[in-house]
Amino acid sequence: MEYTRRELMTLAAARKIRDGEIVFCGTGISMLAAMAAKHIYAPNSVIIFETGAVDSRLEEIPLAVGDPRVMYGASSCTGLADAFALMQNPTTGCHVVGILGAAQIDRYGNLNSTAIGEYLRPKVRFSGSGGACDVASFVDRTILFMQHERRKFVNRVDYLTSPGWLDGKDGRRRAGLPGVGPEAVITDLAVMAFDPESREMFLEAWYPGGSPQEVLAHMEFAVDVSRARELEPPSARELKILREVVDPQRLILG
Repeated sequence: MEYTRRELMTLAAARKIRDGEIVFCGTGISMLAAMAAKHIYAPNSVIIFETGAVDSRLEEIPLAVGDPRVMYGASSCTGLADAFALMQNPTTGCHVVGILGAAQIDRYGNLNSTAIGEYLRPKVRFSGSGGACDVASFVDRTILFMQHERRKFVNRVDYLTSPGWLDGKDGRRRAGLPGVGPEAVITDLAVMAFDPESREMFLEAWYPGGSPQEVLAHMEFAVDVSRARELEPPSARELKILREVVDPQRLILG
């Protein structure tokens, strides 16, 4: 079946979400992935938003975390402080996965969503962390969304907004950060992962019709491609649920 890169990115991320996990996500493609996971792979997962909605029915896709549709049919509607407390509370016995995006990423999964160029005289100023730094710091693991471009996959981020593996290896432990850290980077060309020892990014899978060489050509730094495989394309069932159940109005799929 024919499919778009956005659909493939969504399903590649959704496949990474495990049954029973709490999914801390924003809106846009991250919400699309969380909803697809709940309908296809992880029916017992629970989606929460930083605005305090927990386990919403999500019969229509909200267009922002403050959209009233994030509250519809929710198990609980609390607030920002309670949402972040749940994310950081190890006594709940639940595993929390955060889905994030950014303007820049380096080989260790550190993210920049603050500024391009010098901080005091930036070429571009972005909205900043929001809750992304807290999510990257405290959840069990993160899944990252990026456009696969050289200007985004950089040797060193211009500003460290959200921590990945910091300087690699045991960098997070030395900084006192809990959790597993970044697990995967989902792009419009590939799925990247992180080596369990060095914590450096490597190519896990390239998309059908692409190649490892194409992936490397769109990055400032080289990564290991020896473990890579071609990603399994979407099945008819996956696409049907994504298109007809998750986003029938194509608000995000386009």
